Amino acid sequence: MKSTTSRLHPPRRPRLVLHLRHPEVSLRFDRRGLLALAITTFVALAAVVVTIAVGQIPVPLGEVIPALLGHGSATNDLVINTLRLPRVLVALFVGAALGMSGAIFQGITQNPLVAPDIIGVNSGASVAVVAVVVIGQGGPPPALVSFAGALLAAAVVYLLSIRSGLSRFRMVLIGIGVNAALGAVIIYLLTVASLSQALQINRYLLGDVSGATWPTVQALLPAAAALMALGTAMGPSMQILQLGDPVATSVGARVGRSRLLLIVIGVGLAAVAVAAAGPVGFVAFIAPHIARGLARTSSAVVMPLSAAVGGALVVIADYAAQRILEPTQLPVGILTVVIGGPYFMMLLLRTARAGLLR
Repeated sequence: MKSTTSRLHPPRRPRLVLHLRHPEVSLRFDRRGLLALAITTFVALAAVVVTIAVGQIPVPLGEVIPALLGHGSATNDLVINTLRLPRVLVALFVGAALGMSGAIFQGITQNPLVAPDIIGVNSGASVAVVAVVVIGQGGPPPALVSFAGALLAAAVVYLLSIRSGLSRFRMVLIGIGVNAALGAVIIYLLTVASLSQALQINRYLLGDVSGATWPTVQALLPAAAALMALGTAMGPSMQILQLGDPVATSVGARVGRSRLLLIVIGVGLAAVAVAAAGPVGFVAFIAPHIARGLARTSSAVVMPLSAAVGGALVVIADYAAQRILEPTQLPVGILTVVIGGPYFMMLLLRTARAGLLR
């Protein structure tokens, strides 16, 4: 017969824990977080395969791999490797970059309402890219211009927010104001653009991956992969910062350097995504919420999990955008805004009712 103590306090199930140790870092993933990451990654890859195989010209699943390896028919090679694969890869990495960027900004500020597209970071990147389009060719690479614009917008929001003391909710309100101001700049640039430039800019501003090509992939993937690797490595530092500056400092963390590096990584991820596909709205806002809900933790796994969720969201949304009004194809950003906008408003109202918006 079992004792009363064993009935009241049953033994805990053993937890699978992965430790990656470094003299200054201990990275810890538990079983639920790893399982959520594995499942979400599988969903994202399955969405990639479906998007590649299904369309106006269907490709049997058994012929997808040979075509990817260069052993398929001429038709399959054209459909998969030239038309579909660049688009789906850009969608995957744009979503992943935005998802991790949102996780970084929400983690640093400890505010679930913060995301690079809400506080003006994406708009700063967009203004820089649109300005280059209007001025003409021969300028710096789009990713570099986008990063400069995003970093400048982030700096303005941060500097305005720390006046009279930094408030995480004041940052949201200031960010919305900066976002509106940058939107006015874009409207002005549209008025001085030529007709062809205006049409190109309008499509870009909606968030679109339909024009993705292999040069787009080659420009996006290395930067996005490197920044996401850095973001994942900074996961333990993010956890320490969430304890508050006094506690983080007391355990030996370099708070200022860690926060600055995370901000640069978050801005860089948002910038490369905006340079490749325009400001795809609300992915950076939604993905970290879903990731934390799946993992039920704020541990380091939230960073890569947010990337996986973001990638899956954009790939699925882009597939839906291609099929809803077929043969007309919608920009993927329209669907992400339709999904994310109401969710943001609901969370904003809930936060206001709780008396936390100050």
